[in-house]
Amino acid sequence: MSDTEFDVDAWEEELREQRAEKDRFLAEHRQSPIPPEQREEFEGLEYFDPDPEYRVDAAVTVHEDPAPVTMDTSAGTEVRYLRTLTLAFLVNGVEQHLHAYQQDGDGGYFVPFRDKTTGQQTYEGGRYIEFESDRELETGDEIVLDLNLAYSPFCAYSETFACPLPPEENWLDVVIPAGEKSL
Repeated sequence: MSDTEFDVDAWEEELREQRAEKDRFLAEHRQSPIPPEQREEFEGLEYFDPDPEYRVDAAVTVHEDPAPVTMDTSAGTEVRYLRTLTLAFLVNGVEQHLHAYQQDGDGGYFVPFRDKTTGQQTYEGGRYIEFESDRELETGDEIVLDLNLAYSPFCAYSETFACPLPPEENWLDVVIPAGEKSL
């Protein structure tokens, strides 16, 4: 899935459009996690500037017998996932690893993580990346993991949501200045 012909300008424009669409949803949609009494004053989320350096090639390791992982949630409950992939990639020349999870029957991959921006520039509960693959991934495959798509879960805007908290195995010891910032 790695790109050979990457158009930075088109990517940046698409990212800005996605961000504007999300801001409209948060400000106007009846299912927005922003409490109704705060939506009129909501002026949009803050984001790190798009940076292609945080759109990384990640080497995939598939876990043939996925281990169950229990994640705490922001509401004090627990949720169970399966650790299905490990993604290895470079950030500023240093190899990093994030695990991707799935729930039974789910086709997409869920990558909750914390980094050195967590609780400072970004939501204290961590951020998420989600992706799907158009084919079955195999160990040795390489995919593009766009950290610019990192977003805050709904519980960042309202305590009525129970959001999975990134397990310690997905805590990065580096700064990832990409994606959504905290409000």
